[in-house]
Amino acid sequence: MNIKNTVLVLTLLLISNLHAQVYGELFGNVTDQTGQPVLGASVFLEGTEKGAQTDFDGNYRIENITPGSYNLVVSYVGFETQTKFNVIVRSKGTPAYNFILKESAEALDEVVITNANKISRPKETPLSTQSLSAVEIATYPGSNNDVVQVAQTLPGVSPSIGGFRNDLIIRGGAPNETVYYLDGMEVPNINHFSTQGSAGGPVGLINVSFIDNVTLSTSAFGAQYDNPLSGVLQFSQRTGNRRDFSGNFRVSASEAALTLEGPLFKGKNEEAKTTFLVSARRSYLQFLFEVIGLPFRPNYWDYQYKINHEIDAYNDISFIGLGSIDDFSVEAPEDFDAEQQAQLEQAPFINQRTNAIGLSWKRRFKDGSGFMETTVSNNTLINEFTRYEDPENETGVIFSNDATESETKLRYQLTKFFGDWKLTTGFNTQYSDYSNETVNLTDNNIFNTDIDFAKYGVFANMTKSFFDDKLDVSFGFRIDDDTFTEEDNLLSTFSPRLSLSYEFKENWRLNGSIGRYYKLPPYTILGFRDNNNILVNQDVDYTVSDHYVLGLQHYFGPSANISVEGFYKRYDDYPVSILDGVSLANKGADFEVLGSEDVATVGRGRSYGAELQFQQKLTNNFYGIFAYTWFYSEFTGFDRNEYLPSVWDSRHLVSFTGGYKLKRNWEISARYRFAGNTPFVPTDLDATLANYPEVILDYGRLGEEELDTFSQLDVRIDKKWNFKNLSLDVFVEAQNVLGQEIPEPTQFGLNRDANGAVVEPRSLTAIETETGQIIPSIGIVVDF
Repeated sequence: MNIKNTVLVLTLLLISNLHAQVYGELFGNVTDQTGQPVLGASVFLEGTEKGAQTDFDGNYRIENITPGSYNLVVSYVGFETQTKFNVIVRSKGTPAYNFILKESAEALDEVVITNANKISRPKETPLSTQSLSAVEIATYPGSNNDVVQVAQTLPGVSPSIGGFRNDLIIRGGAPNETVYYLDGMEVPNINHFSTQGSAGGPVGLINVSFIDNVTLSTSAFGAQYDNPLSGVLQFSQRTGNRRDFSGNFRVSASEAALTLEGPLFKGKNEEAKTTFLVSARRSYLQFLFEVIGLPFRPNYWDYQYKINHEIDAYNDISFIGLGSIDDFSVEAPEDFDAEQQAQLEQAPFINQRTNAIGLSWKRRFKDGSGFMETTVSNNTLINEFTRYEDPENETGVIFSNDATESETKLRYQLTKFFGDWKLTTGFNTQYSDYSNETVNLTDNNIFNTDIDFAKYGVFANMTKSFFDDKLDVSFGFRIDDDTFTEEDNLLSTFSPRLSLSYEFKENWRLNGSIGRYYKLPPYTILGFRDNNNILVNQDVDYTVSDHYVLGLQHYFGPSANISVEGFYKRYDDYPVSILDGVSLANKGADFEVLGSEDVATVGRGRSYGAELQFQQKLTNNFYGIFAYTWFYSEFTGFDRNEYLPSVWDSRHLVSFTGGYKLKRNWEISARYRFAGNTPFVPTDLDATLANYPEVILDYGRLGEEELDTFSQLDVRIDKKWNFKNLSLDVFVEAQNVLGQEIPEPTQFGLNRDANGAVVEPRSLTAIETETGQIIPSIGIVVDF
């Protein structure tokens, strides 16, 4: 056969492969709340004749499915019917979809469908809780597959100043008031270039390809969670493919990521007892910024992995990890530009390493009465943060922070069912090690510190339903203490909580929650020393927050609901800066080191308002969530009776995210965010000029000036193709399609002439910035 014929044959084969009908499959597992497999459950695709029944181990598999979007329904006698919405079936790369069924209070001799498809919440947290599936996260417009950016769009969450950071500012609380859990393991840092003492940063660490679902609770936190004041963000990861090796490659405007998964030690078995899931991601923002002439050079890697092994039918272990390598530097542009020059002079140099690793053992009791989970983990943050007098040549250090935070934790949780009662109890212990070498010439503070201590807590929670599941009651408590602070003990941090949910009429529920929550101040505060080498903050108190929430929820249909909630958060013992006289609640959403200063825990605060939300899961090809939040956010300084608006007090938040499924695997989605006028801290021009390039803020003028409203619309279009050996998703999105100016505080730089030379005598001048550009991008995801 000559070359011409060979090429012709290959071309015909390729065309045949492209146009041949391809199919996908769905598989997964169905268990009850104790982890016992459910045999004989019916699993089917809504609106089709495709379905299957679970086998002895609770597994199901549906084959020969035309690729597309479906709702997946499971039902079984004595259990509530359950639906997973917006399940995407691909020719390659469809993950497992697992179900945990809840027993019904109805008669056990029939399939219960009265609660089918309802968008439900856990009985322990019946309000202020939102969950998103992996599919919803992956197709969020404007998020660039960033899980944390997706969470910013949920009800009650404010956009960060400038809209470009991943700070979770929930119902007027500070960015460091949220805790993060990955498969039950606490992860303090979930962002690249994170703010030490807080957790926000410009880019998230979590790979969306690992996620099964994400849940954000903005109140009514479970007793098992340590240190939340405003939010708990939980990431549930899926396990790797038990049968076949697979993976995906994702490339977008700023990064590339590779994810691989499959069985280990499978042998001749149909499924392996051990699976792996691993990924690596690389940024190329530094190259993009260099091409377009920006002075920033952000460079990062991150990695994530999960190895799961089923020991037997009742025991399995998981080994999980997450980490990053970050390097943020600057480089002078070839041509002078006033804005870029000011950014160059004021930008910090950040060299950061994070690593979290954990081993979790889950054991189900053979009598079906419950399960226990034990997790041992370690997380480490290494943060080198430096500001130079001459950043271009990296000379003249004016501020440096060379810190290491390390936590080693043991967490045990028992879930036990006693008839209709559910008990969740356990304990957590941790060993903390913190060191820091700080040079702060602006505030005349130089110190080295090294502290270590133990922290421990105990929790318990009981849940029961009454009157045929009409009334759900959940009550519990937790207590915490440590060996470092001098003012607190286990009894002083007793934090009770109570949640009630009552269905007073079909499809109508009244929900209420009251709870007290405590948070230990960050290591930057605990380890701070004055120039006499004294730990001046060892007498700090735990910050306390009391939450009161009352809500009304109505189900319009099988997959849509509306809810209204009123909330009141009251803070006490909040850290207040000795230097600035301001509550640290007003800090932490910038590139800085939060809390490395002398503080007094004397501040008070309050945040209160109302929230309206409507949610529609995938029905008639449409899905969406709309929310409006009206609130006040105020904190005091040393005068505990003078409440001032916080820098998060935008009063009005509006968010909408939705999408529509078109034919031939096209999809269009949009995200809109709005925040009202927000107070900011003006620049102290005299102090800044004297200490330039250090920018000094005048906290005494907090509340005198406000930013303009924030308004941004992002649009995304997806097109999916399915081939025999791979599936392809190409998406195009545009951020800020309305070209709205993004509000930011006025920036100042040295007054320079047209050639960039400093005009003498030195003075500051306002820098004009343009932030109303439309930002287009394109991305490709290949599953194989």
